[in-house]
Amino acid sequence: MSFQLIQSVNDKQRKSAVVEVRSGDTVRVHQKIKEGTKERIQIFEGVVIRVDRAKSHTTRITVRKVASGIGVEKSFLVHNPLVEKIEIVRRSKVRRNYLSYLRERSGKSARLKGVNFDREGVNDISDPHAEEEAVRLKELAREEAEAKIAAKDAEEAKLVEKQAEVEARHADS
Repeated sequence: MSFQLIQSVNDKQRKSAVVEVRSGDTVRVHQKIKEGTKERIQIFEGVVIRVDRAKSHTTRITVRKVASGIGVEKSFLVHNPLVEKIEIVRRSKVRRNYLSYLRERSGKSARLKGVNFDREGVNDISDPHAEEEAVRLKELAREEAEAKIAAKDAEEAKLVEKQAEVEARHADS
């Protein structure tokens, strides 16, 4: 009973469609950053050196890039709502899941052999069911907005009617 409850909560927190990321992929991670009241999207591009718990709702990828001659690694939870999207730029042939050896290498020795792949096909994560749900929610929101506008117009008409009645009384006296 409790395991099923936990499983249902985990499934609700999962994103409906995510890109299947592997070790050795060069990815572009779009992440929401909040600074005070402002929100912006920051892009972090690098090589995936590790994929943890690939089929779980706690899937984590570790991305490494070299910025200004210094290696920077960042871990991202794939199903985190702050991760806007993950885009695969390049696929490489690797024979390991954890590419820790790339940390000690720099320059040409840190290169990975590229593999041809369908970039548009891999990065397309459209979910027809989710799209239908989004259209339905948008339609509901539009109907609610129209109902709100109609209620506001009716109230405005009442106020205009009351104002005309008050002006008529003042004109009579």
